[in-house]
Amino acid sequence: MRARHKALPVLASSVATALCCTAPAHAFGGSDTRGEAEGKELTASAQHTSIKITQVSGPTGGKRGNLSSTDVNWEPPPCWYEPVFTPEQLKDFAENDGGGDVSIRQGWFGSKLWTDHFKDGKDAPNYFGTPSSAKGYKDYNLGEKGYFWRGVAPSLSALDDTSLCNRLMFWQDAGQIPDVPNAPTPRTLAEYAYDKVEVPATEIEAKPAAKSTVNLPTWVWLDKGTFKEVKVRAELPNTGLWAETTAKPVALHLEPGTDDAETFPASGDCEINADGSIGTPYTKGKSDETPPCGIRYLRASNGEPYQLKASITWEISWQGTGGATGDLPNGTFETTQDMNVQEIQSINR
Repeated sequence: MRARHKALPVLASSVATALCCTAPAHAFGGSDTRGEAEGKELTASAQHTSIKITQVSGPTGGKRGNLSSTDVNWEPPPCWYEPVFTPEQLKDFAENDGGGDVSIRQGWFGSKLWTDHFKDGKDAPNYFGTPSSAKGYKDYNLGEKGYFWRGVAPSLSALDDTSLCNRLMFWQDAGQIPDVPNAPTPRTLAEYAYDKVEVPATEIEAKPAAKSTVNLPTWVWLDKGTFKEVKVRAELPNTGLWAETTAKPVALHLEPGTDDAETFPASGDCEINADGSIGTPYTKGKSDETPPCGIRYLRASNGEPYQLKASITWEISWQGTGGATGDLPNGTFETTQDMNVQEIQSINR
């Protein structure tokens, strides 16, 4: 579990009514990431990102869910910088609203702080009202081509270091990515998109489907085409940055739901065949054979079905702006289904 960020210093009374820390954090991915919200509501908060997410391929309906990383130490990026305002947008915001986040952990409420710094060229106050190193701007940089950038952290609780991405809103010329720590990259977008990949929750095929028999193998399989690649595209507007994160199914893992069972193979890991299928479908006459993917239950379920867990492992790769490519930790998605097991020792063939 991550440590909570340290509390900010108590503000001096001269600026207490104008400065405030940001609102309580949302869970990662809980903010609006698909761009439905626009204008001041989106740009005023450092807990909202303007990254646009589009599903390029994969299922669009049915039961779906997000992946869990197989690397327990892997985490998506906690924060990064994004373009927020053009000069004209900042002028409108400062003079007609003036209530929002000027950095990840600092909010300015009231137009005066905004106009002092971004219009009248005054250095920004720090938490105690004394001058800081953030130099002021003249007339919001009107007439120049570029954007004012600010840090974005969809979950403040993910920031162990309170200084991360906390630079006061700053100017960057158009067509350039800031040369600062935590500037966005294609990999940043790919890692963010990882959390947005939704894979299908399809039940496995099993024979017999409703009731297995003690000491006789249950064959498990998935037909080819049941699971296909899922690709998600992430784009950061006004930067030229994009990345596509692709999840490819590579294996099925079985957990019988009881210690009184054997899996085939013994590891419980059934690899995907060359044609995209998993295992081999059961056909008449194979009841005594060992399936390439399956389970043998050794004890009856006695009215309480075993909970068979089937998890698909998805291999994650990405490509992005400028030919950048890479891999991310594999992800898994698990489904559970009932398995009733009976004590009958024979079966119709």
